[in-house]
Amino acid sequence: MNDGGDNHLNTQLFAAVFCPSCKFAFESAPDRVVCPGCGHSLDGTLETRLVQKRTDNQQTKITPRASSASSVDALIGQRIDRYHCNALLGAGAMGRVYLARHLDLHRNCALKILPPELVESDAAYTERFADEGRAAAALNHPNIVTVHAIGQDRGYHFLEMEFVAGQSLRKLVEDEGPQDPVRATSLILRVAEGLAAAHLAGILHRDLKPDNVMLTHLGVPKITDFGLAKRVVLEQSSEAAGEIVGTPPFMAPELFQQQQATTASDVYALGVCYFYLLTGRLPFTSPVLSELIQQVSHDPLPSLRRQVPPIPLEMSECLQSMLEKVPGNRPQSGVDAAQLLSAVLGEVEDLDQLMQSAFAHQSGVKWTRQGDRYRVDLVFNDGRRQLVLVEPSHHAAADRTLRISSVCCPALSVYFEPALRLNSEILHGALAIAEIDGEAKFLMVDNYPRSTVDPEEIRRSVLEVAHRADAIEKLLTGLDLN
Repeated sequence: MNDGGDNHLNTQLFAAVFCPSCKFAFESAPDRVVCPGCGHSLDGTLETRLVQKRTDNQQTKITPRASSASSVDALIGQRIDRYHCNALLGAGAMGRVYLARHLDLHRNCALKILPPELVESDAAYTERFADEGRAAAALNHPNIVTVHAIGQDRGYHFLEMEFVAGQSLRKLVEDEGPQDPVRATSLILRVAEGLAAAHLAGILHRDLKPDNVMLTHLGVPKITDFGLAKRVVLEQSSEAAGEIVGTPPFMAPELFQQQQATTASDVYALGVCYFYLLTGRLPFTSPVLSELIQQVSHDPLPSLRRQVPPIPLEMSECLQSMLEKVPGNRPQSGVDAAQLLSAVLGEVEDLDQLMQSAFAHQSGVKWTRQGDRYRVDLVFNDGRRQLVLVEPSHHAAADRTLRISSVCCPALSVYFEPALRLNSEILHGALAIAEIDGEAKFLMVDNYPRSTVDPEEIRRSVLEVAHRADAIEKLLTGLDLN
């Protein structure tokens, strides 16, 4: 190593693994199963590169105080306290989560178990784990995963949580890609409402990220892992030497300067989650932590309107506010963020949740989402079928509508007179002509104000539009084309 006598820099090559979740690079190891930067599982195909590393300590690297928790694998099929561990739900740098059965109450739960190696290497963490677990258990909110119990058995420290049979926000984006602006805003609003409840109770999250937000089978987001953020140790050569708490790509600029976590720093992490939902990527990424710190602290936010052209201006400005580099310029808490998001959304409910509620118990109906458009396939009692489309408009919040339509048949001139006569008899909605795939078609159309539509209106309108479109198709053509 150069001791300062000249400007020569010593370098060497090392094999680096790039995490597909947070894009950090770290030296490969045969027994590594999670990313030390974000806790993402590294099972599967990984990208490995030869990277030049300076050996004079001028390049910052992550040295997390964590464990792969490999010894905990043996718990599958075993009993811990009053729980039977049935399956592994997920693994991270701070422990593993099992699907467990509460043997006294006969219910499923999620059991988070700390790695014994982590407990041994950081005795203070066990106390923090217990304190934060008790605090989180006091939270009761529909957008927060409920903590039922905390304890230990045979050296294993565990947290019993509500089992959410769904996927994380990260998995949602991985499977479906970036979300429609209204849906993304609606999801983040619900997360902000959960965060607001925690902030009002005096609890910080400290590690909010898409992995820590679960979606129920009805699409309701629930925050998990309050206060259980890992600690990352930075080398003394770093500009922000010392210990930081959280996952670097989601950390506010002030946290890299050793400032205390605040409700405003939680809001910054919420903004990064919002950006990720809208774009499918993180606002700032770098395989080197020191470069990431520079970007987060000084670089302007990438233009959201260039990456997501349909996004309304008010949503873009809302996100910009949440990701301000000066904490005093952001919404100061989850309460403020929720109020801002609610105003931007105009009280519009998440359409996925509306569709789930509308057709949860409706037989003969199947629906799927394609981008921001919903396709509803109906089968009637006589075997005839009809396709209905549910589409939101992209106007400003106050002017948004929900368009429900179904194609009847080709708009041939021979059908014009009977179609006009039928249109005069329709009490709700209308028969219209639209060009679809280069061909003029008759279709039934109904519109609702997006801000006030409820599940029952959607269900009733979809069924009415489908039945009317099918009846017109049958009357005019005698066929079942749609």
